[in-house]
Amino acid sequence: MIYPKIPLAQSVIEICKAKELHHIVISPGSRNAPLTIGFANNSVFTCYSVVDERCAAFFALGIAQQIKKPVAVVCTSGSALLNYYPAFAEAFYNEIPLVVISADRPHDKIDIGDGQTIRQENVYLNHSIYNANLTEEASQENDFKIQEALFLAVSKKGPVHINVPFEEPLYETVEELTVKPVLVELFSDQKAKIDLSAFADIWNTSLKKLVLLGGNYPNEIEQNFLNQLGEDHSVVVMTEVTSNAHHPNFITNIDTIITPFSEENFKDFQPDILVTIGGMIVSKRIKAFLRKYKPEEHWHIDELRAYNTFDCLTQHFEMKPNVFFEEFFSKTIRIESDYLSQALAIREYRNNKHQDYLSQIAFSDLKAFETIFARLPKNIQLQISNSSPIRYAQLFPIDKSIEVYCNRGTSGIDGSTTTAIGASLISGKPTVFITGDISFFYDSNALWNNYIPKNFKIILINNGGGGIFRILPGHQETETFNKYFETSHKLTAEHLAKMYNFSYLEAKKSSDIEANWELFLASEKPVILEIFTPEKENNFILLEYFKFLG
Repeated sequence: MIYPKIPLAQSVIEICKAKELHHIVISPGSRNAPLTIGFANNSVFTCYSVVDERCAAFFALGIAQQIKKPVAVVCTSGSALLNYYPAFAEAFYNEIPLVVISADRPHDKIDIGDGQTIRQENVYLNHSIYNANLTEEASQENDFKIQEALFLAVSKKGPVHINVPFEEPLYETVEELTVKPVLVELFSDQKAKIDLSAFADIWNTSLKKLVLLGGNYPNEIEQNFLNQLGEDHSVVVMTEVTSNAHHPNFITNIDTIITPFSEENFKDFQPDILVTIGGMIVSKRIKAFLRKYKPEEHWHIDELRAYNTFDCLTQHFEMKPNVFFEEFFSKTIRIESDYLSQALAIREYRNNKHQDYLSQIAFSDLKAFETIFARLPKNIQLQISNSSPIRYAQLFPIDKSIEVYCNRGTSGIDGSTTTAIGASLISGKPTVFITGDISFFYDSNALWNNYIPKNFKIILINNGGGGIFRILPGHQETETFNKYFETSHKLTAEHLAKMYNFSYLEAKKSSDIEANWELFLASEKPVILEIFTPEKENNFILLEYFKFLG
């Protein structure tokens, strides 16, 4: 076995091994050589080399998203770790255990004009669960800091930073360990048990209960609990495409339902109780509705965090949803209400209008998404980028066998492709990634990656710019808008596909998508299906869609 000679590097590696952190994404560099040598030469670790640091961090994020365990990303000193920050912030808001291990110069080399040095300690302070700023010598204090970082990444579900200073020489190795880290067992604080009886009494007398499900992992909420919610006449369950929760009575197209509402409709639909579960909410319309027509009670169920998204939070149940429902449903009763039946009647009416509108419109983003979602195969993983794609995806039904993910922690476009690649590698499932053109080209270094599975498929909606800005209020067709907001362009992915050995298909109308679909699914190597939609018509067609639904 080969080990780095530097004792501190040995400590980091041995503790990661002992705490079962097995996936290591390495950004090539020099100052992190002791860590790279140790991780790469130990068969316990699965190591990946990703050159672009921003991509490396999102790649690690995708792996951690799937295994729900810490994944480390390791870099050299200087600006390298600043490029990890977008993924670090995403991990914080999306509750993903990302571990950044940054090599650093010794403390006496900082701020004296030495090369490739910045102030690395606490650089992620605003978004870090824990910062382990190590000293240069191996010590019990360092050992504890490393272990506390790894423990909190799991128990608090978020990113941590371990900063490791090394003095040269960096590349020397030994065949025997010279340190034996002191390992400790850490335990989470026990939360006080909450008596749910009083809340059950409120539930049992409320005629209108709205349950809003944001981002959740597949099978995170037991189906029998979802069934109880779906079959209660006083409960309306609204789900986002990332909720991965299904029942025939759930409302899956939130914006389609509530956008055409009149003020009277909103007042009628205003819930007595709002229960929220899961991550960030995509729909701006449901947020606007609930902020104006506030429920008397807003309960959020999550063992760690509760954001007051609607400015009416009254109770945070710090427990897992399954634990909550196991106890809560034993105390509740069914009451007569027409809340659900009215919502289902609206859903049926809107679905008919939805079909009528789509049958008569020209080819556009909306039409492309209809064509795609009608043809997605079962039992795949679907990854979706931010901005327009995730919003369009909210408008269409999806088969319950499909797992859906999106980086909705910070809702950034910057690492969606790389996250999808990391997730696809680990899941082993055929993965379809739907993205927009700006997000795709912005993250094109994601394809500079030796680990892309053969069954990874990209659907690129290219409308020649940042189409989301045409949908937002205030859009005006000016040179300033086109240049600085929409970022109009004439780029295509054809040459990128060739450079990175992807198959390439293109479509300019629905029949092209249909004609290429079997080739797209059957491709024996990664493939890009680039769909070109009209730049200036998409916003009009979408805005008219919501008017037509009324």
